[in-house]
Amino acid sequence: MELPLLAASPLFLACYAVVVLAHGADPLLIDLAVALALLIWAVFAVDYAVRWVLSGQGPRFVTAHWLDTVVLLLPLLRPLRIVNAYAVMRRRRGEPRLSLHGRVMSYASIAAALLGFAAALAVYQQERGVLGATIITFGDSVWWACSALTTVGYGDVTPVTPLGRLFAVGLMLCGLALLGAVTGSFSSWLLQIFGREDPARGDDRPRDEDGPPGS
Repeated sequence: MELPLLAASPLFLACYAVVVLAHGADPLLIDLAVALALLIWAVFAVDYAVRWVLSGQGPRFVTAHWLDTVVLLLPLLRPLRIVNAYAVMRRRRGEPRLSLHGRVMSYASIAAALLGFAAALAVYQQERGVLGATIITFGDSVWWACSALTTVGYGDVTPVTPLGRLFAVGLMLCGLALLGAVTGSFSSWLLQIFGREDPARGDDRPRDEDGPPGS
């Protein structure tokens, strides 16, 4: 089921994007997008339930497979299943993988892009048409999502609805976690590089400096 689920993840987000951005389009198109999104949700739920039963782990399955649990409860985060599916497929095929630091930065970048786009859609859906809203267009929502993810927070556009602010809190927390993961991984990589250079420089020192007196 890895390949079908891998393809279903971005398709779910695309269906939600159609529902949000094509609100003035043909109602039949919106109904089809909603129906397809619900169908994809059902496929993920069935897959989750089957793997839970076959695992024999009981309630521990929920915490052991926390990513699947989170995306099952929060459909907007479902595209993050791409990250998990990609890692599993690479391990099964035995192909060369990126280093640990490269994987952390790659996965964090993918997660940031997916979360930012999903949050922009969700906030725009809540904010549009609301009295006093500063997020008027989807472009405004994308700009807000970028500033929230990077923890910059310019404040020129902000959510005013309760659900919009709730989404904002979640996105800011995710932004802090992703930024910390990337920064920590990059710092660790730099320390490894510098650590390799220091012994090499030490080997170039004249040997008589380390020898006994008079040698």
